[in-house]
Amino acid sequence: MTRPPARIGDPLSTVDTPALIIELDAFEYNLRRLTDSLVGKPVRVRPHAKTHKSPVIALKQIELGAVGVCCQKVSEAEALVYGGVKDVLVSNEIIGAQKLERLAALAKLAKIGVCVDDAQNVRNLAAVATRVNVKLDVYVEINVGTFRCGVAPGEPAVALAQEISASTHLRFAGLQAYHGAAQHQRTHDARRANIHAACDHATTTRQALQGAGLACPIVTGAGTGTYLFEAASKVYNEIQPGSYIFMDADYGRNHGEDGAAVSEFRQSLFVWATVMSRPAADRAVVDAGLKALSVDSGMPLVADFRGVEYARASDEHGVLMIKDAETKIALGDKIRLTPGHCDPTVNMHDWYVGVRNGIVEQLWPISARGALF
Repeated sequence: MTRPPARIGDPLSTVDTPALIIELDAFEYNLRRLTDSLVGKPVRVRPHAKTHKSPVIALKQIELGAVGVCCQKVSEAEALVYGGVKDVLVSNEIIGAQKLERLAALAKLAKIGVCVDDAQNVRNLAAVATRVNVKLDVYVEINVGTFRCGVAPGEPAVALAQEISASTHLRFAGLQAYHGAAQHQRTHDARRANIHAACDHATTTRQALQGAGLACPIVTGAGTGTYLFEAASKVYNEIQPGSYIFMDADYGRNHGEDGAAVSEFRQSLFVWATVMSRPAADRAVVDAGLKALSVDSGMPLVADFRGVEYARASDEHGVLMIKDAETKIALGDKIRLTPGHCDPTVNMHDWYVGVRNGIVEQLWPISARGALF
């Protein structure tokens, strides 16, 4: 891990770049807003730590009532558990002897869950859990519309749940029913329709499980773009939003029921960048390119200037096109960029620089940065 780009007490203007900035007031608002939005709704919260990759942030979420967190990889789970998180669901399929051994070892330190969509994977999990003498929570992942991982709803899911229940060292914990593709449907009606269909699949499967004599304690899923639909569904009783703490340019393109941009959460995450070249009146170049921010969901937005577009990125450069010649952007200026997609942008940095009122207040290591296996 590299040294942090700032010291606590430094003014924002002196923070070295590129740096990952958290505006703490907005971040804390988002933490509280999620909790407040769920008052009276019969769901528990298990935020997705693949967004932040930080035990520090996970523990803040747990302090506000989350039962634990999700992550996607065993190495992420290791970073979280070693950082003090005691309940982690790896909301993904884990394949391979080395990974399964590490997953089982974590179950000696914390409550660990994992998802499956294949009977042989269940048998492999049972074997390693028996050998290590731990109990794993296992969720059957069903395909509710994303067409990524997940067994078909209904009887195929029942067969897997029966396989899990046959093992003394596995516990059938419920259904993973996450509809990732619904999160970025732009209209309110499209997102609602997608989640309505997902609820139908989850309901059909839960009824089939009950018909086979299997209790289904948890139906878990939901993301930042749709979690209120799942929370109101009376089908889901656990939700997994992740990006709500930070937000990004892509989520900013979603629209609410009235057709206006969704503003339930505030943008709190920015890439702090320096103007390293000002070669023409209509062009500036910043030091944040493909190695500082993700462009899979589009280019970042220039947060504090109208008429300035982040037009293209290369490894270490970001080219800004300036439409108004009167715009005051000078060599050495530092600017905020709103990432197109927060999760993979976070994975490019070692530190969060927490800022309040223009002063560095917190430095948090991104402990699971690069945790891909």
